Amino acid sequence: MTEATIPESAGKGLPEHPVFEARAHAMWEEIPEIYREGIDGIVVRPEVEAHPDHDDYFTLGMCFTEPYPSGYMGPDSTRSIVAIYYGSFAKLAERSPHFDWEEELWETITHELRHHLEFLAEDDALEGLDYAMEETYKRGQGEEFDPWYYQYGIPLAPGIFRVEYDVYLEQRWSEAELREAGRVEFEWDGSLWAFAAPEELGDVHYVWMEGVEAGGGWVQVVLVRQRPLMERLKGLFGSSPLDLLESEAQPEVVGKAPDSPDASDGAPGRAAGGPPADRSGESS
Repeated sequence: MTEATIPESAGKGLPEHPVFEARAHAMWEEIPEIYREGIDGIVVRPEVEAHPDHDDYFTLGMCFTEPYPSGYMGPDSTRSIVAIYYGSFAKLAERSPHFDWEEELWETITHELRHHLEFLAEDDALEGLDYAMEETYKRGQGEEFDPWYYQYGIPLAPGIFRVEYDVYLEQRWSEAELREAGRVEFEWDGSLWAFAAPEELGDVHYVWMEGVEAGGGWVQVVLVRQRPLMERLKGLFGSSPLDLLESEAQPEVVGKAPDSPDASDGAPGRAAGGPPADRSGESS
């Protein structure tokens, strides 16, 4: 499933349904046939497919998959069909004059294709990514969210995760260690970066990195307070709410890190867009 919010600013005008549909089928034909095996094609539906709980969160595409039984009552083959919701694209285009519908269409098609391939492989990694994206949306809307949602994203290196265009670098600190260090260092995009430690650690502190390229989104360093096991279990089961904090920092390059992940690693699409001004943007 591919979903997106309506951005408050910004896309290119969406063409009429027949032109959009023809472009969708042309993109489908660009994908090598070996990857399309078991998929009966795509269908462009006219309707708007809204999220059941959020009025401005739309489903752009779905992969409908069904195993077909053999004569021995077991699955003999698995067939899928990819549905694209033109109405949902239209809703995004209405609010976003700079909405790049072709880029988003390609992203949606390939996203749903991955669902089919991972179903065949019995791999639920993309389901985890979808979960992370929805929790990102909840966080952006000020709703309750899973503070560890980013861990369901694509792992780029130990402690480094990508959720669509955003990158999260997790570090664990105690209050005393953070005060003594006075600054936080992280490796990203070939460089060693550093920024002043925030005054408060909290339990989970998301620090937005200004001026650091993420491949279309934002880099956040997630500072996690080290806690005794019993405290962590209480937080996990909700008896002790976590202290969640956010702040901004302008890190500087203090060295080289040639083996670190770079801004293109795991980035979705053929050409990622810029970071959303309100830090909510789109979610696929």
